[in-house]
Amino acid sequence: MFKLINSELGVCASNGFFADGISAGLKLNNAFDMAFIYSQTPCEIASNFTTNKMTAAPIRHFRAKENFQTNFVLINAKNANAMTGKAGVEDINEILLHCDSKVINPVMSSTGVIGVRLPKEKIIDGMKLFQLDNKNPSNAAKAIMTTDSFSKEIAYKVELADGTSFNIGAMAKGAGMINPAMATMLCFITTDAQVSKEEMQEILDECVKTTFNAASVDGDTSTNDTVMLLSNATSGAYDKEAFTDALHRIMLFLAREMVKDGEGATKLVTYKVTGAKDDKEAEAVAKALSDSLLVKTALYGEDPNWGRIASTVGAAGVDASEETLSISFDDLCVYENGKLLFDSNMEESASKVMKKDTFTISCDLGIADGKFTSFGCDLGYEYVKINADYRT
Repeated sequence: MFKLINSELGVCASNGFFADGISAGLKLNNAFDMAFIYSQTPCEIASNFTTNKMTAAPIRHFRAKENFQTNFVLINAKNANAMTGKAGVEDINEILLHCDSKVINPVMSSTGVIGVRLPKEKIIDGMKLFQLDNKNPSNAAKAIMTTDSFSKEIAYKVELADGTSFNIGAMAKGAGMINPAMATMLCFITTDAQVSKEEMQEILDECVKTTFNAASVDGDTSTNDTVMLLSNATSGAYDKEAFTDALHRIMLFLAREMVKDGEGATKLVTYKVTGAKDDKEAEAVAKALSDSLLVKTALYGEDPNWGRIASTVGAAGVDASEETLSISFDDLCVYENGKLLFDSNMEESASKVMKKDTFTISCDLGIADGKFTSFGCDLGYEYVKINADYRT
């Protein structure tokens, strides 16, 4: 048995971790645009990155290191340092030479515009403003934002049955270019749990499948998607079940917050697919629904057009039949095993569901026991406006 207690300290909730955000002049109006995470003790690190073949320089720089510990992550917004070739990695090496002497094997993460070299001088000057003993997790969370309309943080203290405890906290950014193949997102998770690198990586990989890889805003996969999980083991406490539960809760919360904050989004929709031939086929259907532009625009128009749901299921390339398919909006079944239930009264009830900020669309394929749940949002005019002007 274990108990989760909410904390407001984000990535600083774990013992020995510090974080802050500053303005280096990368964003307009003196907004926070650079952040750091620092641990007094070297950390084991687990990671998960984008599936995009055009991998950004920070990820290539990270992967070039072998079996290492770190105690420092530098993060910048406004510039992705992607499609910058070998020079992009060299820029990171040059910048990290200017870290504080307490820093061990620093790593860097970036988000923003693709195809532009880092403003090295501004970043190096910005690093001079860092004070490694600062605990301002909210500033750090704001600094890594791009088109996000709000920052995203969460943390727990985990109390174990034997009286020991550990902490785990996180911050993330993401609002657009979000696709279930890791999303345009950065997520940094810190813990003082005494967990091995191998087990930490195993648990992270498993949790990603049903959290960040189940989230979609627009079906695009970024060059920079990153999840880093750092443990300095200073609590001396650990329980695999408790750690897995806490980590999954944190990642699920942040994934849903990203979709909720989708550029111009007004709806957060859960797609619950059951009755598929297997979990893999259920996943294919759930992700097809969360990616579908026709479904997204119907959500924006608050139109209970269940035909678009059925069509998307049928196009997902899995075993499906109109005779076994059932579709529901929340608890309202609008189509059941080939029966047309959708009359004027039902449409009125379904429209009320569609007007909610958050609801569930369920599809039971009626074939076997496969299941998967994904998360998506609507797509409206504001998304086009934001992305048409993204570089300006």
